[in-house]
Order: sequence, then C-alpha cells, then structure tokens
Amino acid sequence: MKNKKQEERTKTKKVHYFRDLSERLLDFVVQTIKFLRTLPHDKEYDVFRYQLSKSSSSIGANYEESQACTKNEFKQRISICLRESRETNYWFKVIDALALGDENKRKSLLRESHEIKLIFGSIHTKCFKGRQDE
Repeated sequence: MKNKKQEERTKTKKVHYFRDLSERLLDFVVQTIKFLRTLPHDKEYDVFRYQLSKSSSSIGANYEESQACTKNEFKQRISICLRESRETNYWFKVIDALALGDENKRKSLLRESHEIKLIFGSIHTKCFKGRQDE
C-alpha cells in the first residue's frame, strides 16, 4: 500500500507528464503551421494545408480536453488523438514523398508526427488493455 508521500509523487509525475506532452503537442502544431505556410501556393496543395492543420491541431486540443473528463471520456479522447495522429503522420508522409518544403523541417516534422502516433498508440493500448471489444 502506498503512503501519502508516494501517492503525491505519483500524482506529481502524472502532472509533469501531462504538461510535457501538452507543451510538445503545442510546439508541434505551431511548427506544422509554420511549415505549411512555406508550401507552394498551388491549388493542388491546399488539401495538405487544410487537412494537416486540422488533424495536427486536433491532437493537442483533444489531449487537453481529455484531462477534464471521466474515464470513459478520457478513453474516447485518446482514441481521437490516436486517429488524428495517424492522419497527421499520413499527410506528412505524402508531403515527404513529394519532397515539398524545406527538407530538414519536413523530415523533423515527419519524425515528430511518427513519435506522437507511437505515444498515443501506447496510451491507447494501456487504456484498453484487456478489452478485446475495443
């Protein structure tokens, strides 16, 4: 059984983890939007700007929202974060395949989108561990 001091430390770690991930997601969406501004302004690339700005910003917004929810709502929000992170990673793969924008920035954001996808995949797995129907 945990004593009160151990419980406080655990609670503090969770708060720091939330803050760190929350700040990471905010930085990611800001860097993504800055990158999108550098893409060619041809009409065919509008879909990338639109979809990527929506999906990347949705990850952070849903993660923030998940912190003030019931357990079931938390699971739903994490599921949305995972889905949006997969979509974001997909769009960065397309942009990378087309070699659009600054290569270093593009590769960095592609890598970060992949890491975010893995983070939410891990959180999602832990949330639904032991539930085969999810």
